[in-house]
Amino acid sequence: MTGLRIAEIFGPTIQGEGALIGEPTVFVRTGGCDYRCVWCDSLHAVDPVHRQSWARMTTDQVWAEITRLSRGNPLTVSLSGGNPAIQDFTALIARGQQAGYRFACETQGSVAKPWFGDLDTLVLSPKPPSSGETVDWDAFDACIMAGQGAVQTVLKIVIFDDADYAWAQQVAARFPTLPLYLQPGNPQVDPAQPVDPQDLSDRLLWLVEKVTADGWFAPRVLPQLHVLLWGNKRGV
Repeated sequence: MTGLRIAEIFGPTIQGEGALIGEPTVFVRTGGCDYRCVWCDSLHAVDPVHRQSWARMTTDQVWAEITRLSRGNPLTVSLSGGNPAIQDFTALIARGQQAGYRFACETQGSVAKPWFGDLDTLVLSPKPPSSGETVDWDAFDACIMAGQGAVQTVLKIVIFDDADYAWAQQVAARFPTLPLYLQPGNPQVDPAQPVDPQDLSDRLLWLVEKVTADGWFAPRVLPQLHVLLWGNKRGV
């Protein structure tokens, strides 16, 4: 079968993290990923066991759902996953931008695509040691090159522990011209279990105090706003 593998399309809601935090957004969450992060909070869009729940949709069908949800009012469309970079969104981006919509994509930087350069915002989120994955920096560099035409390219790194923090400093040194956003990781990824707001607050304070004590003022430290508001509930 041809078409885009879509795990869910939802919104409008707010973007919960990174450079566009708080921005009204419709999310197109793709099915499939080339990573298996141990703390993944989107396994329904990653694990092949959920493949039967993913829809095969044409560009026209995805666009129709975006415009239905947004009531035809141009806003930001976020391509997420899974890893949206393993699919081709060239036609969707072109169609949406012609209608005044803006497009963002978040990917771990493992697969470069020419359509990165068409984006308004390319969010590259390399996975730190706690994920259990290892970054291929040649592939990551290729993603940066592919996104040179984007309006903006930014880095976003999730921090769970001291090792992740030290690793993030190394990444920042490697890419000093890219804006960097840090956020504390959410250890509770089971949608059936509630998150602990105090734990999330403590993790955020820990991270803020780390960068402040180190005099590391380049990154912006942000919470996962959507987790604070809705926990791990899908579709928000």
